[in-house]
Order: sequence, then C-alpha cells, then structure tokens
Amino acid sequence: MRRRTAVLVLGALLFGAVPATAQGDPGIRTLAVGEPGVRTIGKPKVTMKLIPFGPKRKRETRIYAKRHYGIDSWHLKDPRMIVEHYTGSNTFESAYNTFASDSKHLGELPGVCAHFIIDKDGTIYQIVDPGTICRHTIGLNWTAIGIEHVGTSDRQVMGNAREMSASLRLTVWLMQTYGISIGNVIGHSESLTSPLYTERIASYRCQTHSDWSHKHMTAYRRRAKRIAKRRDVATGSAYEAVDKGC
Repeated sequence: MRRRTAVLVLGALLFGAVPATAQGDPGIRTLAVGEPGVRTIGKPKVTMKLIPFGPKRKRETRIYAKRHYGIDSWHLKDPRMIVEHYTGSNTFESAYNTFASDSKHLGELPGVCAHFIIDKDGTIYQIVDPGTICRHTIGLNWTAIGIEHVGTSDRQVMGNAREMSASLRLTVWLMQTYGISIGNVIGHSESLTSPLYTERIASYRCQTHSDWSHKHMTAYRRRAKRIAKRRDVATGSAYEAVDKGC
C-alpha cells in the first residue's frame, strides 16, 4: 500500500494533478509555459534582506493606494508589470537605507521602496515581498514589481556584465512566474506611455523619471526576449506605447 501511494503521488506530480501552488512557493501563481516537458528558467539566487514593513507602513500604503488608485489595500495582487530603475548611488547600502527609512516623498507617506535591488556584483536582494505595494513608479505602483539596479546611469548598469546577467535572469523568472508579457517590462521613463498607467491625483499626473530610457529598454527587452525564448518562457505581446497626453 505504501509503494502504491508513492507511485500515485509521483504520477500526480508528473501529469499535473497536483495544483501548481502546492509544488512551488505558497501563494505564487505558476503559469503553464509552452508545451509539457519544456525547459523553464529556474529561480535565481536571491538574498533576503527585508526592510521594515510593519503595520504602520502597511496602513500608510493602504491609504496611499486608496487615494491614488481607488484600491483599499496594501496588497499587490496579480502584478502585471515590471519596472526597471537605477538607484542613482554606488552602493547597495545607501539604497537600502533610503527605502528602509520610510520618509515622506512628495509630501506624503509611505516612503519610496522597490521589491528587489541588484548590486554591482550581481547579488540580487529581495527587500520587500512581491505581494506588497511599493512606491517606485507613479501611476503603476498598484500593479508593478520594482527592480532597482545599483548605479548612476542606464549605460553604467548595462556595461556591468554581472549586474545585467542577474537582472535579466530575475526579470525573465518574474515574467514566467506571474505571466507578465515582455511589453510590460518597462523602464521608469516609459511609465507615462503604459496602458496600465492610472493616477487619480492631478498634481501627480505626468510625473516620471529619466532612468532606463526607451533606447536602453529596447535593448534590454531584446536581450530578455532572447533568454526567454531559449528557455521556452512565453513572452506575450511586445511593447507598445500609448499616448497619455503628457
């Protein structure tokens, strides 16, 4: 009986009778990619170093989300976008401390943050759970996972082979895990042309940053798409700008 049970469990794992969430991280929606038996990209090595995100910051985030997006929650549910940033600094520590401080930004709380920071040596740090809303991109925080890269320019980050390799692997893995299309992998500077952009506060509309220009993101998406195709990860629709009147 014990041997028969083991065979049945193995068969369920092979032929998909066990729900995807039972086979991977709890609560993560793992999507089917390609045909049965195809290769997928494994989760990259991630170092956990979470910033403080207790009840106070969650309450601030919920208030922010309700005011700006009409969402009465601090939860990031079913993320549909990945936004690439650079820190504007040369150390992981300075970026981490900024995000951990929970200081007012544009006159309100919570403070800014991102879900991941990639250091110059290629170390990927997770500093916020991807199921939590972070303030990293006006108009898209309600649906976007934010990735910061230690550096002071797009060109600097793209010229660092270790940092870029880690970035592309993380991005493609997130695309695979959450079913995010390559067209929804954007640089911060492209936020105002995203069809998912929404902002209820007039004074915030049309604000963005210069990091990860369209030129560099076009090259980044091209490289990410090549990696995804080699690993049989679905890439979905291509990037397409939408005029938001800004």
